[in-house]
Amino acid sequence: MIAEAGLAALWLATGFALVQVMLAFGAARAADGEGGAMVMTALRRVTIVQGLLALAAFGLLITLFVQSDMSVLLVIENSHSMKPLIYKIAGAWGNHEGSMLLWVTVLAVSGAGVAIFERRLAPATLAATLGAQAAIAIGFYAFLAFASNPFVRVSPAPLDGQGLNPLLQDPGLAFHPPTLYLGYVGLSVAFSFAVGALLMRDVGPAFAKAMRPWVLGAWIFLTIGITAGSYWAYYELGWGGWWFWDPVENASLMPWLAATALLHSVSVLATRDGLRAWTVMLAVVAFSMSMIGTFLVRSGILVSVHAFAVDPTRGTFILGLLGLYIGGALALFGARIGTVKQGTTFELVSREGALVLNNLLLTVILGVVFIGTLYPLVAQAAGVQLSIGAPFFEKAAVPVGLALVAATACGPLLKWRRDQWNTLLGKLLVPVAAAGGTFALVFVLAGAEHWMAVLTLALAAGLAVASVVPLVRRNLRRTPLNIYGMVVAHLGIAVSIAGMAADSAFKSERLAAISVGQNVTVGPYRIELLEVRPAIGPNWSALEAHLKATRAGAAPFDLFPQQRFFANPPTNTNEAAIATELDGQLYTVIGQGDGQGRWQLRLWWKPFVTLIWLGGFLIALGGLLSLVGRVRRERREAEDAL
Repeated sequence: MIAEAGLAALWLATGFALVQVMLAFGAARAADGEGGAMVMTALRRVTIVQGLLALAAFGLLITLFVQSDMSVLLVIENSHSMKPLIYKIAGAWGNHEGSMLLWVTVLAVSGAGVAIFERRLAPATLAATLGAQAAIAIGFYAFLAFASNPFVRVSPAPLDGQGLNPLLQDPGLAFHPPTLYLGYVGLSVAFSFAVGALLMRDVGPAFAKAMRPWVLGAWIFLTIGITAGSYWAYYELGWGGWWFWDPVENASLMPWLAATALLHSVSVLATRDGLRAWTVMLAVVAFSMSMIGTFLVRSGILVSVHAFAVDPTRGTFILGLLGLYIGGALALFGARIGTVKQGTTFELVSREGALVLNNLLLTVILGVVFIGTLYPLVAQAAGVQLSIGAPFFEKAAVPVGLALVAATACGPLLKWRRDQWNTLLGKLLVPVAAAGGTFALVFVLAGAEHWMAVLTLALAAGLAVASVVPLVRRNLRRTPLNIYGMVVAHLGIAVSIAGMAADSAFKSERLAAISVGQNVTVGPYRIELLEVRPAIGPNWSALEAHLKATRAGAAPFDLFPQQRFFANPPTNTNEAAIATELDGQLYTVIGQGDGQGRWQLRLWWKPFVTLIWLGGFLIALGGLLSLVGRVRRERREAEDAL
């Protein structure tokens, strides 16, 4: 009965979403009258019930996985009774149908959150926003009901399931997809706010203040999800790299780039009443990128460890939804943008000007990633096989990214609306000196061969210094929390970029075939192969290498990379063994034996590579501090108004 209850909850949620759209239409038309207030109350309640029903459906799906109910097709295909509990739970969204149910659940619960907490918008604009959110949900409810039902039963039920993809049997599965989806769907709320504001001709600071926490929250979750996903792929796949420009990786990067631009733009609109049309357009673009990412991953158009669907019918359905929502929003934008009044103007040399430059550079990078990701698919549809890899993205995006780093360093040092070049140059003296000194030092160490990485490290040092300049001569106790958030986020960008550049310029790689008792060097380490032995895990068997790593002036330590075999489903994987030191990571992978006693070892020494992920979490922490600071400030302002 659990599966039937879950399906019933989905259908009921669909019905409530339809009612929500109708009530939103009525509330928007009669928002100012007494009847309008009653309809608005009903609209809020229906929105909350819809969110609870979607949450109940997803909770029931998790229950089916935890109980290993092998009468449900999705459980059979993605779980096994002997799996550890964490993988049973994560298996509920480690597949196409379950991940789409998670998607629509977050969407519905986010709409309920808007209904509960939003009190700043005009009633008509709020009603239109909730109606737009329900309209998005209806499309995905229909997708689940007609193309991707997660509650399908089979008879007779098999004795056990086929198991979860071994590459997904990692704690990262419990963390990475939910955080990304919270980011994706948070952008749907921003999209709904933009649609509601356009429909009601209410694009202004109030709309931006209502939308900003949702944009900031979505951006935080996207940052965490991308950072965690990068590290998951880094240690799980045994390739030794932290970013491969995989199309599905790019599918998560594109919404983040758009959300970053939107976050800066909506802040200008909320605080300075500028960039009105640009903010609305970015809200549409950001959600468009999340929809395109969903299409790429769920349509079966890509072959990737991240991609689940292989049914072209599903891809056609999602493509139809994408065309409906994004095409409709762009048509609405074109029809109503003429009614959006110009906001406050500003000079070129100003913080607003720097934020516009920031937005333009982010948009250029977004365009590069978008074209590089989708062009091979378009060419394939035309019968031409080609691939676009890391060299294209690095040559096209990295120079723009370096200009973006410089703009990020300058922006917070400028005054709002108007500033002077001389004033800016005076504030930049110390950051520029830090960048110049770093360039000279690293150039001596690395040489001209890695000049791009050297330049990147120099700019990272300049940004790190510039990021703390806004705190100079301030009363640190009375400094608003959102200022600290900006400082920490920009510092995190500098730290992450420094890690990327250091890994690019200074990493060492060694591929060797050695016998037990022999050794090989990589970077500052000597690696000795002590033995290769069998090992047994909860649901796998393995060949495990015992390595001894020695470095001058430090105590030796052991590493145990593995070749694992999973029986359900039958799969071989490489499990890297990684040693983390203050100045980098030693990364080891064992390959096949040659039958004559020698074993392949692939080794990397990656100086300061951990700065990449430390920086990512600093960026997210900065966003969290800004969000808490904004919420506290608005709460105080609301209390003072009473």
